[in-house]
Amino acid sequence: MLSSSPNSSLKLSDSIDSLPGVGAKTALAFKARGIKSIKDLLFYLPNRHENYSIITPINRLRPGRVTIRAKLNHSTSRRGRRGLSITEAIASDTSGSVRVVWFNQPYRLRNISGGHEYFLSGEFKLSNKQFSLINPYTEIVSDLPVNSARIIPIYSETKLLNSSMIRRAMKAALPLANRIKDYNPRWLVQYLKLMTLAQAINQMQYPESEQKLKLASCRLQFDELFPILLANELSRQQRELARTLKVPFKLDIAKEFVSRLPFKLTDDQRKIIWQIYLDMQGEIPMNRLVEGDVGSGKTVVAVMAAVMAMSEGYKIAFMAPTELLAAQHAQTIKRLLEPLGLADHLILLTGSMKEKNKRYVIEQANKINGAFIVGTHSLLTSGINWKDLALVIIDEQHRFGVDQRQQLQKLAGYLPHCLSITATPIPRSLALTIFNDLDLSRLVELPIGRKPIKSFLTTPSDIPDFFRNLIEQLSNGRQAYVVCPYIRPKSDYDQLAVESIYQMYQKKLPKYRIGLLHGQLSAEQQNKVMRSFIKGEISILVATTVIEVGVDVPNASVMAIYGPERFGLAQLHQLRGRVGRGEYESYCFLILSDNLEPPMRLRQFIATENGFALSELDLALRGPGAIYGKLQHGKRMASLMNFDDHGVVDLAKRGAVSFLNRGENVINYPGLAKRVKLAQQLTYLN
Repeated sequence: MLSSSPNSSLKLSDSIDSLPGVGAKTALAFKARGIKSIKDLLFYLPNRHENYSIITPINRLRPGRVTIRAKLNHSTSRRGRRGLSITEAIASDTSGSVRVVWFNQPYRLRNISGGHEYFLSGEFKLSNKQFSLINPYTEIVSDLPVNSARIIPIYSETKLLNSSMIRRAMKAALPLANRIKDYNPRWLVQYLKLMTLAQAINQMQYPESEQKLKLASCRLQFDELFPILLANELSRQQRELARTLKVPFKLDIAKEFVSRLPFKLTDDQRKIIWQIYLDMQGEIPMNRLVEGDVGSGKTVVAVMAAVMAMSEGYKIAFMAPTELLAAQHAQTIKRLLEPLGLADHLILLTGSMKEKNKRYVIEQANKINGAFIVGTHSLLTSGINWKDLALVIIDEQHRFGVDQRQQLQKLAGYLPHCLSITATPIPRSLALTIFNDLDLSRLVELPIGRKPIKSFLTTPSDIPDFFRNLIEQLSNGRQAYVVCPYIRPKSDYDQLAVESIYQMYQKKLPKYRIGLLHGQLSAEQQNKVMRSFIKGEISILVATTVIEVGVDVPNASVMAIYGPERFGLAQLHQLRGRVGRGEYESYCFLILSDNLEPPMRLRQFIATENGFALSELDLALRGPGAIYGKLQHGKRMASLMNFDDHGVVDLAKRGAVSFLNRGENVINYPGLAKRVKLAQQLTYLN
């Protein structure tokens, strides 16, 4: 471990540029990564570690990562092809010599001294027909090396901020780790035989051994999971004490609903609706999450649940993330209620309605026995009487604010049954951890007759073929989505910005009407563009991922995604699911940025339409930070978590149970209470 004697004048809250060696330019680079204070830096965790702790004599070197202790001589620098700087030296120890090469690091020549011994850590491999040590970390031999001769942390980097710079700043900051307050109870840390927080930070940043690195990772994973699992246990206890309206199961109503459907229910749909009916018969509030791939029939399941509650004269609240999606859901629900003579029970209430219409809709909602009310957060400030609310259905539940859901509970006066539905494929291991308090149901089967979407990898040289296919679809009356990763042009990726692509399509396809949609447009502008696309007035919609969830345009048959390398597999799958929603053959084109061999994960995406399989692959390839980090507002520790390591999950569960069995109150631990509250905001109605 590095020196434990902190500079007494420094504080955790001090600006990053108060550290020795961090100048104004470097401080700006740190701040661009969200690292503003010394405390921020300490919690900036490595992406991975490389073990260079074993020093190998030169005559025993084998290909791979190595560390040597040697003197450097015969250093030279020259320009290679395309102006590439090549610096070379000969490293020698008592056993032999080896060629050392640094590419594009001309400053090495100035820093090499023949009188010093150096640690050099890097890749030993064949280069220019001879084995050489390539681009090694290089520093003068000392008892506390920073960049070599130890287990080295590798961080997420930028052009202006590399791992070496971060490590130098971290060395100066680490002694202050002892001042970080641990929000977990000391007795719990000791009982579970965990490292202290200061020890864990020190060992994550500068591990003394592989074993201590593992223990540090375990401690920080525990810190991430414990508040979630404690929130789960608290929520479960509260829910089991709560009482709600019972909704008895009526076989004749269920049979009539199913008999009037224009399609046959899948086995998954039958199984899940029965689980929901069993939940709703009890007086303990249901809290169920239904995950279903795009087009798996989640809405039908939700409406079947609602109809049972409506038969008792109870209200239903269906909450969608946007007005546009609320309107689309209302149309779908109305079609499902019509055969039962219940279409007039469906009420759509949105914030943009004129005041006169809104008053009439609210009056109807309060008057109709068994009203099914669809809307956004405007439902909460509408003046509707929610005292007979039996069921809340929340679409894309982790996209809807917990404050709105809590407000709805207050308006009802009790905890209603809650059914959350999501088309976002969440890996099962992750769902069972984050959404541990919810009963989880999965719709895996797709309805009979749904056509698979044909997916293609499209390189720049394939673009002419892509446009021929696109024009053929447009000439047949179909529509297309074109998705881009950025709103504004960026220096490196100008061709991927939505505005650049929009202009390019206008020039290339002038006979077709093209729409532009992104998150910086006002809600009114977005709704206007989307309604025009739904009506077929726009042939091609060039957009960012704002169209990722919920938009239903059966006439759209083409999805083109530019820069697919910059999206996760789960997100690509969501985007692909915007097409293939009607009777027409549909296509998804991943427009690659170059003609190189496509990444394996994109080839696997092309090969499968199973969203859950892709989410598991995404978790394995990108880590849970891609999903969990998004839900948790981007906490950095999420990137450490390996959900195959059930030992940490079990440890966190044991910690949560021990905390409650001991009679502890989370209020007595303000830091922990804050994290528990945040965890509850992710998933819980209470």
